This record gives sequence, structure tokens and C-alpha cells, in this order.
Amino acid sequence: MNKNLILLALTLAAAPAFAADLLQVYRDAIEYDAQYASARAARDAGQEKLPQGRAGLLPVISASASTTKNDVDFQRRTAGAAGVDAQYNTNGYQLTLTQPLFRWQNFVQYDQSKLQVTLTEAQFVQARQDLILRVAQAYFDVLLAQDSLSLAQAQKKAIGEQLEAAKRNFEVGTSTIVDTHEAQARFDLITAQELAAQNDLEIKRQALNQVIGKVPERLNALRPQVQLQRPQPDDIAKWAESADTGSPLVAVQQAAFEIAEKEIGRQRAGHYPTLDLVATRGRSSATGGLALGVPAPGSDTHTSTIGLQLTVPLFAGGAVMSKEREAVALREKARADLDNTRRGAVLGARQAYLGVTSGMAQVKAFEQALVSNQSALDSNKLGYEVGVRINIDVLNAQQQLFSTRRDLAKARYDTLLAQLKLKAAAGTLGEDDVQAINALLEKGRGGGGASRRPVCFRRGPVGGGGGAAGAWRFQGGVWCVRGGWWGDSVDKRQCLRRRAAVASGEIPSRLAHATARCRVAQQGIGCFQQFLR
Repeated sequence: MNKNLILLALTLAAAPAFAADLLQVYRDAIEYDAQYASARAARDAGQEKLPQGRAGLLPVISASASTTKNDVDFQRRTAGAAGVDAQYNTNGYQLTLTQPLFRWQNFVQYDQSKLQVTLTEAQFVQARQDLILRVAQAYFDVLLAQDSLSLAQAQKKAIGEQLEAAKRNFEVGTSTIVDTHEAQARFDLITAQELAAQNDLEIKRQALNQVIGKVPERLNALRPQVQLQRPQPDDIAKWAESADTGSPLVAVQQAAFEIAEKEIGRQRAGHYPTLDLVATRGRSSATGGLALGVPAPGSDTHTSTIGLQLTVPLFAGGAVMSKEREAVALREKARADLDNTRRGAVLGARQAYLGVTSGMAQVKAFEQALVSNQSALDSNKLGYEVGVRINIDVLNAQQQLFSTRRDLAKARYDTLLAQLKLKAAAGTLGEDDVQAINALLEKGRGGGGASRRPVCFRRGPVGGGGGAAGAWRFQGGVWCVRGGWWGDSVDKRQCLRRRAAVASGEIPSRLAHATARCRVAQQGIGCFQQFLR
């Protein structure tokens, strides 16, 4: 068969589908997320506190007008006196201007309105940082769920191959039925774990849907060999200091404390006199009148006044003093809340910093463990073939390998989240940090089980027949066929570097189906080409 046809099929199968990245998901969340929309509306409402506070210092102008129809029946208390009836209309208007000259509570309230705007702005900054964290958490949760499902499927495939091998060995008498039962038990267990992983993936995708209103067909995965960077500055004390002064939560509580402190002065102003400038301009008219029983002609009156109005509070039943004591108590509460928030911010920064540093150490440890576990699995497989290892040893090595892969993926995601949490604790988390994390993702590739990675083949004298290229089998994570290496410009070193991607099952489902069927049937390239059609 023409090997170029096989390579073309591999190329088409490996073509990436459209995928969303972290930055795109974040921008979608800005437009859709209900919590962020609520915070934005609260910020817009809070900004109106400033003009409301300023209004207490500006003049108040009011206008009033009235019109009245009068029907008067006048009767003297004198015997024989005739009554007098009169009907007329009176109307008028008045303009009043009141300019506060001294109202101490209004000045304090204006200062409070400035602080309330600062508070709402800090709350909005916190909401934006929370959105970034929630988006990143949902994004990485989906990736981890996809990785878990992909690894479960790969482990199921590997156990299935081990189960088939145990059955064949039992049939030819080289192993006992115990090997088959052990492999079957592991196969049934991983099947249940696969179902649980599928359910968990659907839950995580719906959680992402709640944030952005849709679920992308694919999410860009983390690059396989990505190098995580230590925090800059690499000093836990500086991060704690930044959190103490720059955290949005601290800024919110600082503004709340200052508002509570000024509230004492505003309530105390209830004892102070007020002084206003009052000016009026009015006109009153009447179409007629009645004076001592004698009808009178209509009249028009214009009035203008200007003056000062002084009001001195004397006694309000003790309400002013009670409100002042209440304000003092609330200030102490705000002070305690501020101290608690600062301590919490410092603790959160320290925890996030340690989460980054310890996470990076775990990633390195898991990477080394992955190499060791792969070697252990290869050794156990070889030992099983030559009879120095039993089936359960191979199954345990497989399980340990896949568990390490899952733990490595989780450690990477947790470390990236800890980096974002560290920036959030210091109050510097923004879209630039999302872009920095986004740069660590693959471009145009799907995450987890949907990932597409190159598949490399090794050929050599492995025996068997069937097909022009001879028999083939899976050896150490690389497909072996007779006659050489398959793949355009893929040498042995490159192929071995990608062996983990092949062994973990991160290959197109159609290709996986073809390789599995042909391998079980002990057929060669002709079978492989047939299934790829």
C-alpha cells in the first residue's frame, strides 16, 4: 500500500478544530456574567452619591401657584338687614430660593459622598478580579476534567489490551485465569471511572456556560512542556506588604471606616444651629372681594422678600445624642473590620505565594515521577513478557502512570490559579495577567481529550506478517512496523519525545479505532488504511 495515503490520513485527522482560549473566554464573560453586570450597575449607582452630596451645598429653588374660586354669603346680625352675596376668584404664585450658609451636616455629607464613590470603585475593581479568578477556575476545571476523561479512556484502552493479552496467554497455557480476572476487575473499575469522568466534564462545562453563556467546542490546552515562572518580586514579604496597602478589599474597608468616622461629625451637627439665605418673589390677584359686607373691586399684589433664617435646635428628646453614640460604636466596628480585612489580605497573599512556589516544586516532582513511572511501566511490560513479572504488576504500573499524569495536570492548573490569586491579593490582577496566562496555551488546539498531537511510527523487524509492511505492535508508546520509521522528517529522538502523547491516547478517535482494531487482528498497513478511509 502507498504509505503517502496513510500520512495524508494522519494529517487530516490531526487538523485542529476551532478552539477558544482563556482571553476570549474572559472577554465573553465580561459581556455575559450576571455577577459582573450587577457589580457594574452598583458602581454606576454609587457614582451618583457625589452629585447627591454636593446638592446639600447648593441653593434650592421652589415655585408654588394656586387659584381659588370664592362664593361668599354675607349676612349681618341685625334685624331686617339684607344679605350680600359675592363670587370672585383669587390666584397667585410664589418663587422661593433657599441658600444654605451654614449647615455643618451638609458639608460632612459631601465629604462622605466622595468616600462612597471611592468605595464603589474599589468594589468594582474587586468584582473584576473575582471575574478573572472565576473564569480561570472554570476554564482550568474544564481542561482538568477533559484530561481526566482522556486519561481514563487511555487507561481503559491499555487495560483492555492487557486483558486481551491475559486471555490469549491463558488460552495457550502460559498464564493462569487469575491474570484474566485481575485485568477484568481493573477494566470494570476504569469503566466506572470513565463514566464518572464524563459526568464531571459535563458538570464543569455547564459551570463555564454559566459564566460566558456558551460552551466553546474546544478550549486551548496548556502547552505540554510549558515552563512556569516564579513570582516577581520573589519575596513573600513584599507581596504581603502590597496586599496590606493595595488590596481592593482593604480599599473598600478603608473607605467604609472613613465614612463611619465622618458620620460621627454629621450626627453631632444636630446640636449646631443652621443659617440660610431665603428670598421670595410672589404675586396674588383677586377679581373681587367683600369688606364688611360691601363688595370690593379686584386687586393685584406683588411681593419680594430677602432675609436670613436662623434655626437653633434646643431639645429633640435625646435622639441626637443617641445617634452620636451609635455612630461612635459603628466607627469602632468599621475599624475592627478594617483590621480583619488587612490581616486576611496579608494571609491570602502569603498563602497564594506559597501556593505558587510549592506548586512549581510539585510540578517538577511530578514531571520526574512521570519519567520514572513510564520507565517502570516499560520494565514491567518487558518483565511480564519474559515471565519475571505478573499481570498485576503491569496493571499497577499503568495505574500509577496515569495517576501521575492526572496529578501533574492538576498541579500545573493549580499553580497558574495561585499566580492569579497572588496578583489579586496585591490588587494588581488585570487583563494583562490573563494575556500572560493565555500565552502559555496552545494556539488553535483543543484541550484534554480533544487535543490533536503528532503520531509517530517506528518500523523494524518485529516479526509477523500481513500487509506489505509486515506486522506491527505497540512498543513503549511507539507504533512499530517493519521497514523503518514513519513520518515526514520525524527522527527517532522526536518520535520518542512524543511517545507519551501517543501512549496516553491523545490521538484522533478514528485513528485510535483503526490502530486498536488492526492490532487486535494482528494485521498490518492494509488494515490500517482500510479503517482510515
